[in-house]
Amino acid sequence: MNRSEPPEDRRHLTGREPAVDIPPSQTPDTATDTFVAHRNLLFTVAYEMLGSAADAEDVLQETWLRWAGVDLDTVDDRRAYLVRITTRQALNRLRTMSRRKEAYVGQWLPEPLLTTPDVAEDVELAESMSMAMMLVLETLGPTERAVFVLREVFGLDYEEIATAVDKTPAAVRQIAHRSRKHVDARRPRRAVSPSEARVAVELFQRAFETGDLQGLLDVLAPEVVYMGDGGGIKHAALRPVVGALHVARLFTGMTGKAGKAGIGLSFTPTMVNGTPALAVHVDGELDGVIAVRVEDARITGLYFVRNPEKLSHVDTETTPTLR
Repeated sequence: MNRSEPPEDRRHLTGREPAVDIPPSQTPDTATDTFVAHRNLLFTVAYEMLGSAADAEDVLQETWLRWAGVDLDTVDDRRAYLVRITTRQALNRLRTMSRRKEAYVGQWLPEPLLTTPDVAEDVELAESMSMAMMLVLETLGPTERAVFVLREVFGLDYEEIATAVDKTPAAVRQIAHRSRKHVDARRPRRAVSPSEARVAVELFQRAFETGDLQGLLDVLAPEVVYMGDGGGIKHAALRPVVGALHVARLFTGMTGKAGKAGIGLSFTPTMVNGTPALAVHVDGELDGVIAVRVEDARITGLYFVRNPEKLSHVDTETTPTLR
């Protein structure tokens, strides 16, 4: 069999230059065209399972390498086959990531994605990949997370999921039921509209910029939780900060310290993981991203990702999809 690779102008779609054995009945263009047609879906599956865009991209590399060696004449449903490969690769990586997280310095937050505005209009997609939901998914075991994502987010049937996770359909039904109950007990109480979320973020931004303690207290819910992720590279709270007054004082403290030190602190509204967010700049350089969870017009969750290794996907828009 001949060694082959995707055409020159398409290598960026897989990220590397894979060299794999191509079956005689399959041309490189056929394999590549099929992979490219489903790439955004596969990325979304991997990202929702892993919470890391960098790891999701690696999973896509591994998926491509396996896909390019498949005889397409033996595949009835190419989309389902690709999702199956992606799921298996993501499960392998998820188990490896759990060991990395145990050694992580401070709180671990999902890697934020800069998303197109239309993602916010797809309520199901925006909720499934919101920072709040991604953190709920972190509380599931690897197989539970895979089953929940494939069933509840992407709507796959139990037989398809069973093939992807190497379980029986009956076992998958039980796992799906258990994981759904677990997530339902922890997910946001009510999805808010993009406009409601934007208003809350605007009020928060204005109060944060001016160090307005009362303004922050007005927009923060009494039970608000703040989490920061510096990865041991940048300063961040090592534990969650709970309660409106504690969180408000934390943010006014940031503003006050920056002012005293002559540091230029600025904020840019953006869209992260399908919801309104703030990009924080220090002296013109991106310092981090604050994602929010809004319920009943007030902020119940603030997630400040400062780890520079997690900010590579906030300068280029990503287009996730459920289809």
